[in-house]
Amino acid sequence: MVHIWNDPTEVPGDFGPTVVTIGNFDGVHRGHQHVLAQLTNTAKRHHIPSVAVTFDPHPAQVHRPESAPELIMGLQDKLDALGETGVDAVLVMKYTLDLASMTPIEFVRQILLDALHAEHVVVGHDLRFGAGNVGDVVTMQELGEQLGFGVQVVNEYGAGGFPVHDDGDSDRRCSSTWVREALSEGDVVTAAAVLGRPHRMRGEVVHGAARGRNLGFPTANLSHDSTGYVPADGIYAGWLIDQSGTRWPAAISVGSNPTFDGVSRQVEAHVIDRPEENVEDFDLYGQSVAVEFTQRLRGMVAYRGPEALVEQMCLDVAQAHELLTQG
Repeated sequence: MVHIWNDPTEVPGDFGPTVVTIGNFDGVHRGHQHVLAQLTNTAKRHHIPSVAVTFDPHPAQVHRPESAPELIMGLQDKLDALGETGVDAVLVMKYTLDLASMTPIEFVRQILLDALHAEHVVVGHDLRFGAGNVGDVVTMQELGEQLGFGVQVVNEYGAGGFPVHDDGDSDRRCSSTWVREALSEGDVVTAAAVLGRPHRMRGEVVHGAARGRNLGFPTANLSHDSTGYVPADGIYAGWLIDQSGTRWPAAISVGSNPTFDGVSRQVEAHVIDRPEENVEDFDLYGQSVAVEFTQRLRGMVAYRGPEALVEQMCLDVAQAHELLTQG
């Protein structure tokens, strides 16, 4: 079981010593996973627990909310993904201006040492911490020597599955920025390669305009406060994971349907293999579901009326079904 703490005061006084890492971990992509693997390996070698310290909200949402990036995943999905890496505990620090004003040594003393009793700290090469982001890897190493804890620095990680070398003879490093760029272009295949798993959104299924149902393609509409980066408009093959954990193959629509006027941008999934014999019992309304994107089939197109749209939707569903059953 992964321990989840929402404040340093929640950490048991006898928990530790520990191995700790720090990061926003948006997406928990393969670069993050590389750091977290070093964290858990170090913890196992020393027979002490591993702790990941992360922040909520994202610091950019506090410092520059008007230009903060759209998050790849919500907090719960991030905690789930962190737990899957094998960490023993996650400390979610509420990011505030007071926290941001802490100097590097104050942050290390109060959070890493006093609360978490860190004996070792594992960090990525691009670590920044403390007021004004003045702290970096060198700062952490100097504080380690001064205060008596070890510091392990982990190199960048490329999408090809190997650390990025200083000579640049490798592919682009895994990053949250790269994931967002890929999703903004609808390239969910590249996003999955960087993430190490398909991208997903999560939200409650709500009632929509019922246009899909009236056309013979009922959809599960995600609420507008759903979490996860919304990929580019278009039609995708993917999966809907219901509240019980059952995975259903789906054709997913993202965007405002241009065939109809006055439709706001939304994410909706048509489950392909619904249990027709019990279709009246197949009710997802009010459930918290995840929608997972496997491949983009096409962009969003305006059709000359419902008949042409239905014809294309039949083709989309057939293509999605073929892709998902083959893969």
